[in-house]
Amino acid sequence: MDAGAAVVTGAAGGLGRAIAAALHADGWPVLLTDLDADAVAAAAAPLGGWSRALDVRDEAACAAVAAEAAQSGPGGLGLWVNNAGILVTGPSWEHDAATRRRVVEVNALGAMTGTLAALEIMRAHGRGHVLNVVSLAGLVAAPGETVYAASKHALLAFSLGTLSDLRMAGLRRVHVSCLCPDGIWTPMLHDRLDDPGALASFTGTLLTPERVAARAARLARRPRPVVSLPRWRGAQVRLLDALPRLALALTPVVRATGRAGQRRQRRRVGPDPS
Repeated sequence: MDAGAAVVTGAAGGLGRAIAAALHADGWPVLLTDLDADAVAAAAAPLGGWSRALDVRDEAACAAVAAEAAQSGPGGLGLWVNNAGILVTGPSWEHDAATRRRVVEVNALGAMTGTLAALEIMRAHGRGHVLNVVSLAGLVAAPGETVYAASKHALLAFSLGTLSDLRMAGLRRVHVSCLCPDGIWTPMLHDRLDDPGALASFTGTLLTPERVAARAARLARRPRPVVSLPRWRGAQVRLLDALPRLALALTPVVRATGRAGQRRQRRRVGPDPS
């Protein structure tokens, strides 16, 4: 059967663009969306040229994009990827109310809005898949990224709860998956090499957008509730989340490991990562 069309949010660059390219290579017709209409149109040009401007916080706009994808062919809307997100770093008390609201509105509420817009169509057709890009920060309270991690924790809880609700409603072919990658070397981190609040993003080996996108494309075909990348990091942070006193005791180790990671990445990219 035709798997249908895929929608990717935040697809003008970075991970979103890489996911759209991986899905396109895997045979999906892909609708690329982003707040920046010109940038997402440029990103879509080599991938079929299908793009729309989208603010994920806009419920009506998400519904319109879902409807467009559903009407694009006989397969309808097969996949919705919530990738759009923003990162803020530093202690929680350093962020003003507007910043906290913006992070939660985009990372959590925006993904919820996209999920529900897609499910409105998928539930009626009895099939479909929502893939939410969560990050390892959704599995553990990442020091220095507290507000960001809180928004991702909310998205993880919403995703798994919604999947349970779908099963309770008897919908076995409508899926919700969460992809939780470690730090990814994208523009989101390019200016964070000297940021002491971003140390948690550098505690592992930074992933390439292409590696994460390849895993997303496989997950799109074979849904799973939660997938971490790399797998061992997911097990590691889940253990720390289950043992908060140990996690707090290891904070100096996390800080030192993150600083070492920043130094390694700076040596790789040179003085100007952009």
